Amino acid sequence: MPPRSSWKGHLRFSLVSLPVQAFNSAGSDEGEVRFHQLHAECHSRIRYQKVCPIHGEVSNDEIVMGYEYAKGQYVIVDDDEVDKLRGTGERAIDIEAVVKPEDIDPLYFEGRTYYLLPDGPMATKTYAVLLEALKARNGWAVGQAVMFGREHLVVLRPIEKILCLELLHYAGAVRKPEAVLENLSLPPVSKEELRLATKLIEASTRKRFDIERYKDTYNTKMRELIAAKVEGKEIVGPPEREEPPVINLMDALRQSLERVQEPKKASAPRAKPTKRKRSGRRTA
Repeated sequence: MPPRSSWKGHLRFSLVSLPVQAFNSAGSDEGEVRFHQLHAECHSRIRYQKVCPIHGEVSNDEIVMGYEYAKGQYVIVDDDEVDKLRGTGERAIDIEAVVKPEDIDPLYFEGRTYYLLPDGPMATKTYAVLLEALKARNGWAVGQAVMFGREHLVVLRPIEKILCLELLHYAGAVRKPEAVLENLSLPPVSKEELRLATKLIEASTRKRFDIERYKDTYNTKMRELIAAKVEGKEIVGPPEREEPPVINLMDALRQSLERVQEPKKASAPRAKPTKRKRSGRRTA
């Protein structure tokens, strides 16, 4: 069954406009182990209720949104008033600039990614032209978008045959590194320390990053634990791995470098032994 779109609207770039739809890139992990909160005494499920301290439990239609502008003082803002603020830009992505990928620090990525597709066959041509143009210029499109009820800063980046939409933090919402550097004092780095660390990085560098190599083992181990608990088995943890004693940073760098290089040496093809040519002479 194809996934349902999370959002539909228009993508606008100057006078170019096309209907688009967004699909959440994060698929539901059906194998994820989820826990419920229970009462420790009777193991009943814990329920959450919306309660007014004066009137007790209330229903959703009795709840309004308020902003506390002073201690205990609220101003009520209803949905109609919020809709008026959104204006004509509702459900639209407006591209305002095209930048190089290195111009956007990953620090600003909010962590929500959507696949942006054309909505309907009439939009495919315009979508294809924008996609190929961004790929040709190695560009990312930055813009403002009204999505999911509020305004967002977004970036569109082409990946193969599709546009990915990333939500970004606004600059004012990101704590700058300078805010935590006040008490940081870095010691000098020796040439030998830098040489060993550089060698370790070089030995650990891969020509191609294959994310498929990395598997989430947490859920597997958790399911095994649950199955053992259901069967009444005793839970035994794995033996602790003994780490070689490290005296100082230089020893840690040397031992780390050796550990990284060992698998490469083991997998290196061995040279085939050369066959000696037999002499024509025969000994008596």
